[in-house]
Amino acid sequence: MPVPPLRTGPLVGLKVLELGHYIAGPFCTRILADLGAEVIKIEPPGGDPFRGWGAMANGSSVWFSVHGRNKLSVELDLKKDRDTALKLAARADVLVENFRAGQLEKLGLGPDMLHALNPRLVIARVSGYGQDGPYRDKPAFGAIGEAMGGIRHLTAHPAGSSDLPPPRCGISISDDLAGMYAAIGLLSALWQRDVTGTGKGRIVDVSLVDSVFSLMEGMLPEYALDGRVRQPQGAAIQTASPTNTYPCADGKWLCIAGNSDLIFARLMGVIGRAELATDPRFITNNDRCDNRAALDAAIAAWTRTHPAKQAQELLEAADVPCSRLFDIADCATDPHFLARKSVQQVMDPLIGRTLHPGSAIRLDGDPPEAAIGWTGPALGAHNDYVLNTLLGEAKKHA
Repeated sequence: MPVPPLRTGPLVGLKVLELGHYIAGPFCTRILADLGAEVIKIEPPGGDPFRGWGAMANGSSVWFSVHGRNKLSVELDLKKDRDTALKLAARADVLVENFRAGQLEKLGLGPDMLHALNPRLVIARVSGYGQDGPYRDKPAFGAIGEAMGGIRHLTAHPAGSSDLPPPRCGISISDDLAGMYAAIGLLSALWQRDVTGTGKGRIVDVSLVDSVFSLMEGMLPEYALDGRVRQPQGAAIQTASPTNTYPCADGKWLCIAGNSDLIFARLMGVIGRAELATDPRFITNNDRCDNRAALDAAIAAWTRTHPAKQAQELLEAADVPCSRLFDIADCATDPHFLARKSVQQVMDPLIGRTLHPGSAIRLDGDPPEAAIGWTGPALGAHNDYVLNTLLGEAKKHA
């Protein structure tokens, strides 16, 4: 693919330079690329280490098929060829990096240098702890963001229920969150530059820790109020009931959210316990929270008599919010995911036919399939196109 196909989407024309690796920075640029932006991904000799992660097919990572999609891959040693990186930055609207704080400066590509060359450049910097503060120089990965940001404490087992360590959520959520925040931040900076009219690029500073910490809802003012610290709740939450995950006859689990008064009454009717809707212990949400254990036991007694799919169908017929816990096989075959093109079959020249998640952002008039222009390319696949064609065009217009 020496010349990539034309893209569509609201960000067509936006030029992005990615100096990222692994997850957070590349996740940010994948969002932009899915929306039509031109993303040039600079990879070190040997490629982004993420190319070696996950399952492999034909010697290529199937993860990278998604991770690198819609991007132009350029293999470049930033330590030896800084000038080429500067030329690419000169024509860019946005630069995204997720090195350890200070690494960009060590490469001679710090914001002062970049803005002297291109004052309009928006620079999104993603790191473990941010660009300042006493921890800025400490190394961090996604798990550290979860730990310090507060979410790993909340995903622990309730006190006294297990000696196992607090589980992670199963994905690199702090990297993904930081990537999203970086995308929001840089689009905000572009709005200020181009619409408000400052004409100047800004630096967007996003950390893994802050990204997770931002999800802590009302816990900080609760702590300020009287020192209370929210503790792990398992599948339930303190502030609403019934909202929990219940065991089913086939060994699977069903999540039920029946905490409004009207929905609660319908739920009790389905499980054959209509009298509980008028029981003084369960009249209001606060009452139900105070008596959660008894209520959850009554619901679980019913779910244990049905396979998860059947229980879900019975509850949905009564308009009770619920879902069995989907694994990836459920997602890949579910009619709703397929109808919305949230799961798409694509042809990857490196690994063959595969499945990709569609873009989570939909805009009217743009078909969901258009978000996937091409799959993650081979390392350096676009060296000639980027370094000769694109930089050549930039030189002509300089």
